[in-house]
Amino acid sequence: MMASIASSPGIYRCHAGKNLNRARSCSVVPRINLCQSQQPENKPRDQIPRREIVLRSSELAVIGAVFNLSGKKPDYLGVQKNPPALALCPATKNCVSTSENIADLTHYAPPWNYNGGVNRKKPVSKDVAMEELIQVIKSTKPDKFNPKIAERKDDYVRVEYESPILGLVDDVEFWFPPGKNSIVEYRSASRIGNFDFDINRKRIKALRLELEKKGWASENSF
Repeated sequence: MMASIASSPGIYRCHAGKNLNRARSCSVVPRINLCQSQQPENKPRDQIPRREIVLRSSELAVIGAVFNLSGKKPDYLGVQKNPPALALCPATKNCVSTSENIADLTHYAPPWNYNGGVNRKKPVSKDVAMEELIQVIKSTKPDKFNPKIAERKDDYVRVEYESPILGLVDDVEFWFPPGKNSIVEYRSASRIGNFDFDINRKRIKALRLELEKKGWASENSF
């Protein structure tokens, strides 16, 4: 089970001097042991029947619903006004953002350039790049999280990634800043928990690798 179901601290860093308040969420999930009946030593063990796996998965889904593991959408998502940028990460280790200081190895991730890749023969517009991004979001499911586009504007997309069993939700944002530099900023963060086993960073990398096939590139490697 992911570590992001651990209780989340209530202290968050601020962006542009404004506090990012977030309600605490604390849930205790009972341990579920999967075991098989004992069999004679000379008889090979059978795999867990598919029906039993489905039933146990359903039990976990019910637990996720009862304890509301999806969490509440933070009210500070979106493009900040002063200065224009995506929000910084909280102090927890379950978030990456291009808005962070490059010296913050835990939270920083480099922005993308949708015209910077070797596979891009001719530069494309922001609108074309946006469609490429949406296509990759819909077709790529890192760690089997299901993506749902929750908000879309001309220069901004917010995606809710939900885990297949417990219903844990991560918010992932993409922003195309104004200008001619073909840059895309992003932020990926879990709603609850203290750490995520690098789920958010791995997700961003998986998306980038697919986008590189279309001509995108990272401004720096990570």
